Amino acid sequence: MKKTLLLALAIAALMASAGCQSRREAPPRPAHDLEQIQDSGKLTVLTLYGSTSYFLYRGEPMGYQYELAQQFAQSIGVALEVKVAADTDELIRKLLNGEGDLIACNLPVNNLRWKDSLAYCGEETITHQVLVQRRASKKERANDVTQLIGKDIYTKPGKHLERLTHLDRELGGGIRIHAVNNDSTTEEDLITQVAQGKIPCTVADDDVARLNRTYYPNLNISLAVSFDQRASWAVRKDCPHLAEAADRWHRTNASRPAYQETARRYFERSKVVSHGSILSESEGKISHYDNLFRKYAPQAGWDWRLIAALAYTESNFNPDAVSWAGARGLMQLMPRTAKAMGMPEGMDADPEESVKAATRYIAQMDRSLRMVEDEDERINFVLAAYNAGLGHVYDAMALAGKYGADPHVWHGNVERFILLKSDKAYYADPVCRNGYFRGTETFNFVRDIRARHAYYVRKIKQ
Repeated sequence: MKKTLLLALAIAALMASAGCQSRREAPPRPAHDLEQIQDSGKLTVLTLYGSTSYFLYRGEPMGYQYELAQQFAQSIGVALEVKVAADTDELIRKLLNGEGDLIACNLPVNNLRWKDSLAYCGEETITHQVLVQRRASKKERANDVTQLIGKDIYTKPGKHLERLTHLDRELGGGIRIHAVNNDSTTEEDLITQVAQGKIPCTVADDDVARLNRTYYPNLNISLAVSFDQRASWAVRKDCPHLAEAADRWHRTNASRPAYQETARRYFERSKVVSHGSILSESEGKISHYDNLFRKYAPQAGWDWRLIAALAYTESNFNPDAVSWAGARGLMQLMPRTAKAMGMPEGMDADPEESVKAATRYIAQMDRSLRMVEDEDERINFVLAAYNAGLGHVYDAMALAGKYGADPHVWHGNVERFILLKSDKAYYADPVCRNGYFRGTETFNFVRDIRARHAYYVRKIKQ
């Protein structure tokens, strides 16, 4: 018995030793550097959902980091594939596991945890936190961090709250810091509240603040409240040629028009469409295009004045309008949508082609939303989908159903959850399939158009 036990232990020891030797001698992972990426024809980029990194808008992929990654992929002659991680730790894990080739978002350079695993490269930025306050006279606004003493500043728990707490300690106290623990309030919600005068100040990363200023030009974001921090793209350390290519692309392109125009579209160009008044109430005219709205409204099954209200909100009746996102024409259709609706190439500025394609698109979305049985209620959902894309509306409906709201009623129900799609706690929910979305615009879009339509109905005869 004793000999049998000793023999079994010896065999186990040999097997364990062989296993360890096998693990030690396991062949290294095959290289997947620039040459292999070009051979495969595909660059897999890892990123995070966010207003400055990656999101879907009207069914189209958008985001400053996404567009730069797309330009880099084109420069090395490959197609771009995007994979979205839940957080920074997952980004790193996926990269090191070989699930992606390059991280394209603002990854802090000074994190010691990753220094031996990553090679930083490509698009590099200097980031810092800023105070977000309304524009006011120099005397009224804070122009120096010492003037934050006595100020009420609202912020979410996390790095901004930590920075304010440290700053308050450095100044000897006196900053009135309000931690906003409401899960449904996001950093960008707080920026909106500052713009609307509901709260006096908040803190944000400067890129997020600059983007939001394009929606709210009454914001002042000039006061930095933290030290500068370098952030960059990254690849694995065993991909030196990919890192070199990204660095070379950035050096060559950073001063070129395409690169700079991308930055202007996200961080400088106003997202606000200025609007005029009704063309002629006495003559019963809303715009110069009323005949087109009347002609094609039956195709959508809508009152022609509702089509007019949509056009007013989208383009201010300007057939040459081009939005920051690339939507074009009187009805502001995205190029891919216009093509799918049968618009001839190069005709996006033609008012009739724009209205015809838009009403076809409305009819298509109406069919896709037939689960909303009430026809008037369905209009709200179609308008929301026109602005956001069907995917985000479906997500908001799924969230509404999950959290006990009516998924077939917009006001007070689904509209609440389109707002929450900018909050990671909601857009990362398993019922959501389309990720981050800035829902404030869609929330206001539906309300504004319905109010404008009601005004037209009062003023302009059928």
